[in-house]
Amino acid sequence: MTSTLYDEEKVAAPALVEEAQRAPKKVSSLRRWAPAMIAMAVVVAFNAVMLGPTGERMPELSDKAQRKLHLAKARTAAVMEMDAPRNERRLSRGNGFGNRNLAEEEGGVMEYTRRRHRYLGEYVHIDVSGEFSAFGKWSVSLIYFAFWVFLMFPNWFLPIGRPGIALGGGLSMVVWRFGLQLIGHGPYFDAERVIIMEPLFLLFGLMLTTIYLEKMERGGLFDKLRDSLDDPVNWKRSAKIMAMSTIGSAAVMNDSIVLIFSGVVVDLCVRHKVANSLPYLLSLATTANIGSALTMTGNPQNILIVSLAYDDIKWLEFASNMVLPVIAATIINVLMMFTYYGSELFPGSSGFIENFGIMAMGNRTPEMLAQEHAYYARQVQGKEEEEESHSWSLWSRLQIIVVTLFLICFACGLDVCVVSICAGAILMVMASYKRQHYDPRPTTIQYDAEGNPLPPKKTYDMDGNEIEPEEEELVTESETTLTEVDYGLLMLFIGQFILIGSFDDTGVPQAFFNFTMGSCADQMTSGACVYWFVIIITILSNIASNVPVCQMLAATFPYASPYDWLQVSYSATIAGNLTMLGSAANMIVAFQAAKVGDRTFTSERHAPFGIPSTIACLYAGTFLLSMVHFSPECSVRLGECD
Repeated sequence: MTSTLYDEEKVAAPALVEEAQRAPKKVSSLRRWAPAMIAMAVVVAFNAVMLGPTGERMPELSDKAQRKLHLAKARTAAVMEMDAPRNERRLSRGNGFGNRNLAEEEGGVMEYTRRRHRYLGEYVHIDVSGEFSAFGKWSVSLIYFAFWVFLMFPNWFLPIGRPGIALGGGLSMVVWRFGLQLIGHGPYFDAERVIIMEPLFLLFGLMLTTIYLEKMERGGLFDKLRDSLDDPVNWKRSAKIMAMSTIGSAAVMNDSIVLIFSGVVVDLCVRHKVANSLPYLLSLATTANIGSALTMTGNPQNILIVSLAYDDIKWLEFASNMVLPVIAATIINVLMMFTYYGSELFPGSSGFIENFGIMAMGNRTPEMLAQEHAYYARQVQGKEEEEESHSWSLWSRLQIIVVTLFLICFACGLDVCVVSICAGAILMVMASYKRQHYDPRPTTIQYDAEGNPLPPKKTYDMDGNEIEPEEEELVTESETTLTEVDYGLLMLFIGQFILIGSFDDTGVPQAFFNFTMGSCADQMTSGACVYWFVIIITILSNIASNVPVCQMLAATFPYASPYDWLQVSYSATIAGNLTMLGSAANMIVAFQAAKVGDRTFTSERHAPFGIPSTIACLYAGTFLLSMVHFSPECSVRLGECD
């Protein structure tokens, strides 16, 4: 006998599902932006109390800071003595900065890399601001900020897209800088030097790897990972996305995680008929940036910091210092996500208290129960297909082996660019071999209306001789999977590197840093200075991008301590959640979601949540890192710790 209550629930379920998925009521602009405005006011008030309204409480240089400046000047003078004229640098590659096989006591390969970077001027900011006229500086800055606005709001103008805008901006900057050089208002612009190749190589290798993980076979490792994110309950689905994004970004790299899963998240939203996909895309992007702060291979700026830092920073040392700040930032971000988007993630709930009860006690609202009924009904319909994909094939196991070796090589500190490209190449060979020898051949047999196979058509030449069919032409990787590499994304990065590199040449970001930091500039992470320092790094990271800011600091403060660099890494990484342009991961999420038709993730929708979340995570993590860290606050190699 069928329960009457169950019948009523079955009848009510479609209506409740429709009610649960209905678009939420529009919130006023004041209410939407109120948390962001309050967070910014708190930051201003906090720093005014700590350093004074006009900075009059900034501490004078301590004896330790003065000694460090003295040692830095002496070491810089020693380095400059081995420098060669600029026109001889290309001819003297490998000479003047020592042998690659330096002894361990001399610093090993890391010291060789640092010497090579500084000697050849690769990826290190060279101060040419004095060669600009006032007109040159202002015009370059205006061009940069114009394209910064275009990239922030790409739909306000022509529908070119962010890759086209960035590339057009980079080319415009090259032409303008050439014009400035001709009329004597600016120096020569070496556009090739400002393009940082390591992130491009790494991004290409990661795209190659992820594409083959996804395309090698149906029901493989990628599909199983994607299915593990699905859940009938909205908040659990968001929590799974955040957990996967945090852990994956720390292990592999934030850009690769969002590159893989942006489309997956949109697909899950479509599958569940979600009216607003923004909370799920924000869950992916924000936690990808937070999780990437944990390891030195989590994002491009961490990789650059470790390669340019004067003192060696090991993988485990980096991670052990970042554990507490990342955990705190993750908890804060999750709580703010569940609070800010409570109506979407907890449909039918009356507020925060009921949301907490739902998470802690497993309660359900009628709308959530209706979503579960609809989900399990779809599961029953697709049960046969799911059973076929549950088994682990040989190729899935090989994928696991490759990915495991990939992560081990990352953790061992091997060159991340080489490791990622090699992993992609290995998977490409495996996929090609599988398609050639194991996958069923595409058939060209035609059938009649009754389903009977038709004999192949014969063809004849002009003399009436039958033409023998040629052997089937092989399908190559260049015609299939390699075409799916997102070359537009690489163009986006190249254009941004050129724009930002030219802007850095003017000296405007450096002048802003020195002016705003005052006497804290030479003791960035001491006392109350650290809280002002991380805010300035956050602002610069959203104006000039985090990787160039790290380049600038590496040139301005080449002998910064490992602890200084950890604070730079944390603030520059968390700053990526402030605005859309703060992190490449945000741009990738927006770009990948737009490719599959979802344009929900925009700058004006990202900022109201991003600003308060970033500020809370930034200050909580900075406090914990300043209280608990294991890296020295002095440079061992400079002799500052003696």
